[in-house]
Amino acid sequence: MSFNIGPFLFTPVILVFVAAYASAMLTGWLVGRKKNISVEPVLSNMLIFGVVAARLAFVGLYLSDYTLQPWRIIDIRDGGFIHGAGLFAALVVGIYYSWRTPALRKILGSAVVAGGLIWGAGTLVFKILQPEPPNIAELALATTDGEQQIFHNEGKPVVANLWATWCPPCRREMPVLADAQQREKAVEFIFVNQGESADAVLDYLRKQTFALNHVYLDESVLWSKQLGAAGMPTTLFFDAQGNLVGSHMGELSAQSLKHALKRYFH
Repeated sequence: MSFNIGPFLFTPVILVFVAAYASAMLTGWLVGRKKNISVEPVLSNMLIFGVVAARLAFVGLYLSDYTLQPWRIIDIRDGGFIHGAGLFAALVVGIYYSWRTPALRKILGSAVVAGGLIWGAGTLVFKILQPEPPNIAELALATTDGEQQIFHNEGKPVVANLWATWCPPCRREMPVLADAQQREKAVEFIFVNQGESADAVLDYLRKQTFALNHVYLDESVLWSKQLGAAGMPTTLFFDAQGNLVGSHMGELSAQSLKHALKRYFH
């Protein structure tokens, strides 16, 4: 689900997107230089308008939540985007420029096709290469009392949060997850600490104003290794049969968590 390249952390989606955009830019430059026409500004505008539209569509979907925390609108670290809206906006921008400047059509079309092919091929390659993730019943845990056990989801979907006390975004999102644990009774929330002792975890939790149920320890970070989670926080979504159906790397907001629950469990 995520991996390191040097000091940088990537998900396959981000890496494929960067490769596709770079391919579009390169193709546009190669085709356009013969006619001394540059499509790089057009591709940049397509990207900008696409990202803004994807974010605004997400904000509009959860507008009532954002009115309580309006500063969250510009905090895109939660990954709150509606990709279809972004793609539509980018295409509209491309069509507009092609209509205004007919000489751009062939060059821009070549760039978009090249980017689309890289996107499709990259997505397919990652899907083929990604190993089958283990069922939640195959993943070992330890309670804060040191008891080793296998988690049983009892027929409920599960949200498993991989976290650590030293991780700032983990700490920031914890109240959001704690609130959801109390509110979403049809979903089981578990908190799997990565690599820390019971004393460190319990000391941290005693100092918080929120309460968490189902806190477990994974001192050998086996969950991260077996599920390919190279960074924290990572939140995993398992269906009622214990199969991994989705993941989110990075900090969750109340809105992005609500969207993920709707996407994976409804």
